[in-house]
Amino acid sequence: MTDVDKTSTAHRLTVPTPNGPFTVIHLDGAVLASGWTDDPGYLTALIHPRLRPATLTAGVGDRTPIIEAVTAYHDGDTAAVEEIAVAQVGGPFIEQAWKVLRTVPAGQTRTYSEFAELAGNGQAVRAAASACASNAAALFVPCHRIQRSDGTLGGFRYGLAVKRWLLDHEGR
Repeated sequence: MTDVDKTSTAHRLTVPTPNGPFTVIHLDGAVLASGWTDDPGYLTALIHPRLRPATLTAGVGDRTPIIEAVTAYHDGDTAAVEEIAVAQVGGPFIEQAWKVLRTVPAGQTRTYSEFAELAGNGQAVRAAASACASNAAALFVPCHRIQRSDGTLGGFRYGLAVKRWLLDHEGR
């Protein structure tokens, strides 16, 4: 996605989930930010300035493909979110790492070292961790599937209880 027109309007959609409200900010069907919060200001701040829309409106009551995918995911179809478009801006390694995250299958995890290798630079473990930390599109870019080499979870923007729930849900 190219830079967003400074007069653009994005839409905010929120759906209840077992982990609390899940909100998505999207522009033309591409997720700009998402996560387990009902605070659109929090999510908007995660969007890169080049993509940040001028205005944000509450989505209409229609069942959009994005909300249908989120609902299906939480109902057990963990692959439902894979085809939803995502728009994020980062450096070349970070953008490649986000693409790689989308290839880690539900029900599987990778270590930060394995993730760095898959992203093209096995020595860039800290950069791989940074890709997870800077990911604005939680669930759609599944950074929750990356964990420490000792098997512990590592961090997650929405808390370790949510990360554990997601991994358990995907492992069923």
